[in-house]
Amino acid sequence: MSRRPGFLVYGLLTAFLLGSAFPLYWSFVIGSVTRQRAIQSPPPLVPGGHFLENAGRVFDRIDFWSALLNSIIVSGISAASVVLFSTLAGYSFAKLRFRGSNAGMVFVVATLAVPTQLALVPMLKQFSNLGLTGTHAAVILPWVVTAFGVFFMRQYLVDAIPDELIDAARVDGASMIRTFWTVAIPAARPAMAILGLFTFMQVWTDFMWPLIVLQGSDVQTLQTALDALKVAPGQGHADMALVQAGTILATVPLLLLFIATGRHLVSGIMQGAVKG
Repeated sequence: MSRRPGFLVYGLLTAFLLGSAFPLYWSFVIGSVTRQRAIQSPPPLVPGGHFLENAGRVFDRIDFWSALLNSIIVSGISAASVVLFSTLAGYSFAKLRFRGSNAGMVFVVATLAVPTQLALVPMLKQFSNLGLTGTHAAVILPWVVTAFGVFFMRQYLVDAIPDELIDAARVDGASMIRTFWTVAIPAARPAMAILGLFTFMQVWTDFMWPLIVLQGSDVQTLQTALDALKVAPGQGHADMALVQAGTILATVPLLLLFIATGRHLVSGIMQGAVKG
C-alpha cells in the first residue's frame, strides 16, 4: 500500500525550493536597482528597473564576450576530459581484476580528504616552471581527471554492467578497448552526463585557481573578469549593483544548460537511484 506525501512534505519541499532560489533572486534585485539604492538600509526586496542599464555598464567595463568564450572553452574541455578519463579509471576499478586495485581505489578515495588549498602553491610553482601560467592549459590541466569522478563512475559501473556481459564480449573475441566502447560506454551514459554537467558547473564557477594563474593575462575566464567590477574607479566602495548585474549575466549560461539538459539529468539520477 503506497502513501501519498502529506502537507508536511510539500511544505518542506517548498521551503527548500524558496530558500535555494532566494540568493539568485536577491542578486537580480540588487543588480536591477541603482548604485545608491543597492547600499541603502533596509535593502531592496523587489526588482528595480535598471538591470539593462547596469548590464550595459558591465559590457563597458570588461570584455564580457571574450571572457564568456574563454569560460566555455575551459569548462567544456575540462568536463570532457574528466568524463573520459574518470570513466576509463572507474571501469578499470569496477570490472577489471588486477593486483593493487583495492589499494589504488583506497588511495583515490583518500585524496578526497585533502583540501584543495594545500596543492595551490606546489601547482603554481610547477606551472610557472613549465611556462604555462597565463594560459588556458594552466586552468584545464588540474581537471584532466578527478578523484571524485573516478569514485563516482566506479560506484555506478559496479552494478550497471553485469560481469556476464563482459565475459560474453570476451568470448566473442572483443578486445579490452572494444569491450569498453561497446559495453561500458552505453551503460555509463547517464552517469557520464551527470558527471559532465557537474564538472562543467564546477569549473565554470571556480574563481580561486583561475585568479592565481591567469592574473594579468588576456585569457581571463568570466569569474576572474567579473572580479574587476568590484573596484570602482574614484569611489570608496564597490558598486554592488554593477557586481550583481555581472553575476546574473554570468549565471545565465548555466541556467540555459540546466534547462537544455534537465530531462537527461533527472533521468540519469533516477536510473542511478533505482540501481542503488
